[in-house]
Amino acid sequence: MPATSRFPLPPYLFATLLALLALSGIWYSAGQPVVLADVVSSTHKLQCVSYSPFDKDQSPFDQPFVLREERMDADLALLAERFQCVRTYSMTGMQALPALARKHGLKLMLGAWVNPDPVETESEIAQLIEAARANPDIVEAVIVGNETLLRKEVTASHLASLIARVKRSVDQPVTYADVWEFWLKHPEVAPAVDFLTIHLLPYWEDDPAGIDRALAQVARVRQEFGQLFAPKDILIGETGWPSEGRQRETALPSRVNQALFIRGFVAMAEQHGWRYNLIEAFDQPWKRESEGAVGGYWGLLDADREDKQVLAGPISNLPHWPFWLGVGGLIMAGALVVAGRPASTAAALLLPPLAALGGACIGLWGELARVTSRYPGEWLWAVLLVGLNLIVLLHGVLLLSARQGFRARLFAWLDARGGWWLAAAGFAGAVMMLALVFDARYRSFPSVALLLPALLYGCRPVAGPRRELALLLVLIGLGILPQLYQETLLNRQALGWALVSLLLALALGRSLWLRQPAPEAVATKNASAANQA
Repeated sequence: MPATSRFPLPPYLFATLLALLALSGIWYSAGQPVVLADVVSSTHKLQCVSYSPFDKDQSPFDQPFVLREERMDADLALLAERFQCVRTYSMTGMQALPALARKHGLKLMLGAWVNPDPVETESEIAQLIEAARANPDIVEAVIVGNETLLRKEVTASHLASLIARVKRSVDQPVTYADVWEFWLKHPEVAPAVDFLTIHLLPYWEDDPAGIDRALAQVARVRQEFGQLFAPKDILIGETGWPSEGRQRETALPSRVNQALFIRGFVAMAEQHGWRYNLIEAFDQPWKRESEGAVGGYWGLLDADREDKQVLAGPISNLPHWPFWLGVGGLIMAGALVVAGRPASTAAALLLPPLAALGGACIGLWGELARVTSRYPGEWLWAVLLVGLNLIVLLHGVLLLSARQGFRARLFAWLDARGGWWLAAAGFAGAVMMLALVFDARYRSFPSVALLLPALLYGCRPVAGPRRELALLLVLIGLGILPQLYQETLLNRQALGWALVSLLLALALGRSLWLRQPAPEAVATKNASAANQA
C-alpha cells in the first residue's frame, strides 16, 4: 500500500483548522481595539504634561550631554495640539525651551533638579531663576526639586531654604514636587511653598491599586490633601499609568488600562476643578535601565512620537498583532512541513496543536523581549531562548511524525541530546526564578519562554545529566512559593509563572526517574535508526 494512502488526512485537517483558529484567537484577543470616550479634541486641550526632551537613543546620563533643539521644536509642536503647558524637571540644556514654548503657544512649569551635589544644584537654581525672570509671560510656576526627599538626597530644612531663596528671586509661584506620602513625612516643607505638588501613581504605591480602584484612590488622596493643607492649592504634579511592563499585585500595565486611567482621571479632574499634570509626553527608553521595562512606557506617545491612542480613539493593547500572527503562522507551517506525515491518527490530532503552541510561545516571547530587552546581553538571552524553543519544537513534531530519511536522522540527533535541551530550559528557569525571588521589583515574568519545553518534556521525559537536573529541580521548586508570597495570589502574571515553573519542575523530576541507558545501548539505537533511514 503506498505511504500516501496511510496519511490520516481528515483528523489532520480538523486539528490544523482548530490550531489555526486558536492561534488567531490568541493574537486577535490581545490586539482587539476597545472604544472609550475621548478626553481631548481639536477644541479641548488638557492642562499640562511632563516633558523630557530626549530622543529614543538618548539618556540624561549621556556624556557629553547634548539636547537637540530640533527635537524640542518638533515635540512642542506636537504637544501644543493637545496641551496648554508642559512641565520640565531640569534646567540643563533647556536654554532654548522658553522661546520654543512661546513659538508654539505653550506655558511652562520649569523644574530645577536638586541633588546632593551642591555645585550642580546651584547651577540648576541659578538657571531656573534666570529663565523665570526672563520669561514671565511663558513660565507659570517653578518647581524646586523633584522627589528629592523620597531619594533622601537633601534634608527637608535645606530644601525649604532653597525654596525660600527662589521665592525671593522670582515673581511666579514656587513649589516642590514629591510623592504624596513625603509631604506628610516632612510637614515643614509645606509652609515654604506657594502650592503643593503631589505625585499620585497608583501602580507604584506600596499597596498597588488595580485599574478598578486606582481612580478612587487618587480621588481620596487629592481630597484629603485639599482639606489638610487648605487654603493652599494642590497640583497633581504626576499621575498616569504604564502601557507595558510587569504586573504588581492587581496593577496590570497595558495600553487599554493606561487609556482607562488617563481618560477617567481627566474627566474626574475637570469635574472637580483640580489642577493636574499628566506623566508623561513620550515613552522614555532610558528609564528601563533603572526601572525595568515598565519605566520606559509611561508616555502618551511612544518613543518614535507615534500616537498610542491613549487620549482619543479606539485603543489596542497590541496594535501590531497581525505581524505576530504572521510570525506564529510561519513557524507553525514550517514545523508541519519538517514533520511531514504523522505517525498515527493520534499523532495527526496532536501535531498541528503542538506546532501552533510553538508558534504562539515564540511569538509571545518575541513581543515580551521587544518590550523588556535593553542592552545586547538581554537581546542575546532572548535570542538564545528563541533558539531553544525552535529546537524543542522540532524535537516535538518529529516525535509525532512517521520518520524516514533525514527526519529519522534529525530526530535521532535531537533525541540523543534531549536531556540537554531540558537542562537548558531548567537553567533558564532557575536563573529567572532566582531573579524573581531576590530582585523582582523591575523584572517581567518570562512564562511563555519556557512553557513549550515544560509541557513537552513533562509529557515525554528524556534522559539527561542527573546531578544538573536535580540541582535545577531544587532551585526552581524551592522558588515557587516565595515568589508567589512576594507577588500575592492576586497577580495573574505571577500565577502564570508559578504554573510554568511547576510544570518545568515536574518535567525535571520525571526525567530524573528515567533509568539512564548505557552508552553502548545509545550507540546501538542511533546506529539502528541511521540504518533504517
